[in-house]
Amino acid sequence: MALATTTSSLLSSKSLMHHRRSLLPSPGRSVTALKPISAVQTDPANTKTVSTKWTPDSWRNKKALQIPEYPNKAELDSVLDTLSSFPPIVFAGESRKLEDRLGQAALGNAFLLMGGDCAESFKEFNANNIRDTFRVLLQMSVVLMFGGQMPVIKVGRMAGQFAKPRSDPFEEKNGVKLPSYRGDNVNGDAFDPQSRIPDPHRMIRAYSQSVATLNLLRAFATGGYAAMQRVAHWNLDFTDHSEQGDRYQELANRVDEAIGFMAAAGLTANHPIMTSTEFWTSHECLLLPYEQALTREDSTSGLYYDCSAHMVWVGERTRQLDGAHVEFLRGVANPLGIKVSNKMDPKELVRLIVILNPKNKPGRITVIVRMGAENMRVKLPHLIRAVRNAGQIVTWVSDPMHGNTIKAPSGLKTRSFDAIRAEVRAFFDVHDQEGSYPAGVHLEMTGQNVTECVGGSRTITYDDLSSRYHTHCDPRLNASQSLELAFIIAERLRKRRLHSP
Repeated sequence: MALATTTSSLLSSKSLMHHRRSLLPSPGRSVTALKPISAVQTDPANTKTVSTKWTPDSWRNKKALQIPEYPNKAELDSVLDTLSSFPPIVFAGESRKLEDRLGQAALGNAFLLMGGDCAESFKEFNANNIRDTFRVLLQMSVVLMFGGQMPVIKVGRMAGQFAKPRSDPFEEKNGVKLPSYRGDNVNGDAFDPQSRIPDPHRMIRAYSQSVATLNLLRAFATGGYAAMQRVAHWNLDFTDHSEQGDRYQELANRVDEAIGFMAAAGLTANHPIMTSTEFWTSHECLLLPYEQALTREDSTSGLYYDCSAHMVWVGERTRQLDGAHVEFLRGVANPLGIKVSNKMDPKELVRLIVILNPKNKPGRITVIVRMGAENMRVKLPHLIRAVRNAGQIVTWVSDPMHGNTIKAPSGLKTRSFDAIRAEVRAFFDVHDQEGSYPAGVHLEMTGQNVTECVGGSRTITYDDLSSRYHTHCDPRLNASQSLELAFIIAERLRKRRLHSP
């Protein structure tokens, strides 16, 4: 079980450093002392003789985008050596169980709920933030499970979601040009030259924070906090007496009645299914040196797993068929996500799935679609048909956040709740039309009472944004908006259930 038990599968603790190539050109090549060192193998002489055999470091023979340049090779090597010697953050058996669950979602027998921060930060790391996001995900899962009458797979964008891709490697303010902020595990967000220098030691801190976050999540998932008898106690203070809080409380009362009925029928409150829950972690596979350093060979299966998270995904900017990120991901056995926008060609998607899932294993590939409502209605049908015609089994998930980012009059980035809701509806409409399964939703959200996305039943306006705009990167749904969206999705799941043959 994911966070409910420890896995019986132990991972080999042997170092993978014999797989890892030097992060600098070979000693025979001239390099000036001050030249930045890329964490990528770019020797053209090597790329001509690359074997198709996968190893944890074979990605270094491919073109790697979105990888920072570190100014000190010795520091970088030392950090990666250290990370390679550290214990895994997650276990292989947990990832395999998640893959089984996602396989059920691909067949319409479960629903995936992915949610969490746009980018985790060092400054906002505390137990209350982790608890509140976990609590909202629990609330949403109850709403979805009640509406869909099916299991809800809970996966957090947590315990590792630090790195962020950038459309421009540099940022300019008032005539000053500096390297872009790439996430707390790479550099600092303060706009000064020192903060923007990539620091490999930040990977160590990111590892430590991920371990601590996962430890707390495990405790919440198995220590009684997530027990179904507590469903009425999960409401956050600021959602009390709101429309969504009242709707949730009404649902919680119905769940309590159902629990009472089951107890009378002999299913006691101490049954494990009533006292604990499964919860998994995920993040974008972006900073490949870090991901490689946490890759381990599973002693029971002989397969390699990226043990930084249960599930990892490849983003829109790094999913090139011949790129380093796809090369790395094709060799790890974790469940994988593919972020897809309206730019994705259906034939290219089919080829990418073949590369990442040549055995066509259910649960291996989750296609996360992010393209806005109008594009969804036009583009998604072609993607679904291409994948179906190729005989491929994937889990289709909607990311209604990234295709709907706009700039408010104040200059702040925001997202409209109405646009997010419209994209979710388009996602369900297209799957109804195509006879396929809308298997999940992927959200940037938080348990904090932020004002970052406009709209919703509590009507956050452009003028409200600055009052509690705390995001480290992109705007997130707050708890009330997240719960409101869950009720909307639950209603669609209920209608599909009632109209299914």
